[in-house]
Amino acid sequence: MTAPSKADIINLVSQRAKNRIKGSVRLEMPGTATLYVDETGAIESDQPADITLTAEASVFHDIATGQRNPAKAFMMRQLKVDGNPMKALKIGEILSTSD
Repeated sequence: MTAPSKADIINLVSQRAKNRIKGSVRLEMPGTATLYVDETGAIESDQPADITLTAEASVFHDIATGQRNPAKAFMMRQLKVDGNPMKALKIGEILSTSD
């Protein structure tokens, strides 16, 4: 499988987060992009957010497509959380499911 593109991840995360996420989250993908995500969707920006999640782009893509459990990714050190871990888990659940 090829690595997901930055545009693919932005679109996927925007679809999942729009009108569902409360507050804001910064998704840091080293070597790919930094996204700012809130209830309006995702944009490429390094502005501060309530919580910061750091992982490879493929990890965020797998979480957003439901192929990887965000809690398991955190426990396996594939996902780093800077901020409230409980809020991060809730955000992970939102990003991994669609309405």
